[in-house]
Amino acid sequence: MAKCEGWAACRPLSTRWSTAPPAVRPITAVLSQLAGGRPTSATFSAASPAIDDSKTQSVGGSRLQPCGRDFLLLRAAAGCGCRQCRFRVAAKMAEPGDAGAAASGSGLKRLAAAGDLRSVLITSVLNLERLEVDLFRGQHHWVPVTRRLFGGQIVGQALVAAARAVSRDLQAHSLHCYFVRAGDPKVPVLYEVERTRTGKSFSVRSVKAIQHGKPIFICQASFQLSQQSPVQHQFTMPTVPPPEELLTQEELIEKFLQNPNLAERYRKHLNRIQAEDVPIDIKPVNPPDILCTEPQEAKQFFWVRARGYIGETDMKVHCCVAAYISDYAFLGTALLPHRQYKIKFMVSLDHSMWFHAPFRSDHWMLYECESPWAGGCRGLVHGRLWRRDGVLAVTCTQEGVIRVEQNPNQSKL
Repeated sequence: MAKCEGWAACRPLSTRWSTAPPAVRPITAVLSQLAGGRPTSATFSAASPAIDDSKTQSVGGSRLQPCGRDFLLLRAAAGCGCRQCRFRVAAKMAEPGDAGAAASGSGLKRLAAAGDLRSVLITSVLNLERLEVDLFRGQHHWVPVTRRLFGGQIVGQALVAAARAVSRDLQAHSLHCYFVRAGDPKVPVLYEVERTRTGKSFSVRSVKAIQHGKPIFICQASFQLSQQSPVQHQFTMPTVPPPEELLTQEELIEKFLQNPNLAERYRKHLNRIQAEDVPIDIKPVNPPDILCTEPQEAKQFFWVRARGYIGETDMKVHCCVAAYISDYAFLGTALLPHRQYKIKFMVSLDHSMWFHAPFRSDHWMLYECESPWAGGCRGLVHGRLWRRDGVLAVTCTQEGVIRVEQNPNQSKL
């Protein structure tokens, strides 16, 4: 059998590189191979929110975890593309990335579809530009049909800014935010960090998001040094169908659009949603019938994950991504018992999160959302993000303004 040209790829995957390989194909060629041969100018970004550079190695200008799945993937992809190399890539991508968090098994397909090894949430959305020691600038990747800034983007970017102002051994355990003004999608957001307190176990950072010289958002994030305790308990994860058995949000919309009796204004609305470039994979567990206006229980479940690959890295990175994901379709849970009304205005007022256990934001997690109360033009929602092995990873709470037209909606048919 002819010797594989990919020296690094055909060594055992459990072996670390102690020395550099004789040759590594350019990263653009690797990305092109993963993208099915399509030309690409994508590059690896080293500017993720908080990555310990002392634990990474450089390959082709990229910073990678030495024994993580992303590092091993590049090793395999840098080979000659032989059958042995391809099988090793697929096998490694099918392995779980953390304790009990089962991988989807479609990691290679996701990379090929994206044409990049990294999620856009890391390379773009949460990749802040440092202007000064504690001053950062963030850009926008996706703007909802409301033409206002997505609240999850602001929360995620604010947590990135706070995470860059603490030491690497601290991990985020909670954040509490207020949205005080509407964001302008036409200009970047500045994030000003104040180092409120640095203690032995806990540290607090205050973040102010600014546009046009005025704060649009304020946040306090708390970080903790990892500590063990015998006092532990949690709720039991709900039993729902696995994501492999469910349709994506895009597939559900396509199914609705095939109905010839769907009213034109709803068809246009669904087409706008379908055209949005949301960097999240979503699979509703019990999607509501869009043609039905009957009240439903104020509870819904989604399987969610970041679109693209993030890998095993500093846990603060995954917390920032989860902060972005947590705001998507969250407040809408409070409207499920009131579907007969047309929404006039709906925005978030505040948002809080607590991080309980390590997780991978690019692996499927169950997002359990419920609304215990609504009234006074406000709605309250609670959320829990569960790992696939039943571990409660994140808890969220949000209140928002909800204004509807007094006359109930007519039939959508």
